[in-house]
Amino acid sequence: MTESTATSVWHGTLREGRGRTSFGTGALPEVGVTWAARAGTPDNGTTPEELLAAAHATCFAMALAAGLARGGTPPEELRVRATCTFDPGEVRITTVALAVDAAVPGLDAAGFEAAAGAAKDGCPVSKALKGNVAISVQTTLR
Repeated sequence: MTESTATSVWHGTLREGRGRTSFGTGALPEVGVTWAARAGTPDNGTTPEELLAAAHATCFAMALAAGLARGGTPPEELRVRATCTFDPGEVRITTVALAVDAAVPGLDAAGFEAAAGAAKDGCPVSKALKGNVAISVQTTLR
């Protein structure tokens, strides 16, 4: 078993307050968090949704790379973009759209789409969100 940690400190009310999030490994710099950024007003901080998008993109890329290698077609490159949608009115994350652009020698578009679908369903972040957030995947094979 492994554990990962992050710490957030918040000062003030939801709408006027500010927070800071730091990462247990120290691999990433501490970042600011505000409601304004979360509600769609440009800000210099990040949001829980951006952090979730980063986690999902990374997890999906790892799951896809593993599946492709098991299938005998390891990727040369996977570029994954995750777009996480937050509805401030419902105060709810509604969707995550994954888009993967890849170079995978020896694999056709149908095979790549099937592998991406399996990775979407098997990725631990996808599994954590399943039943609560709609997840889609769009594939482009170079």
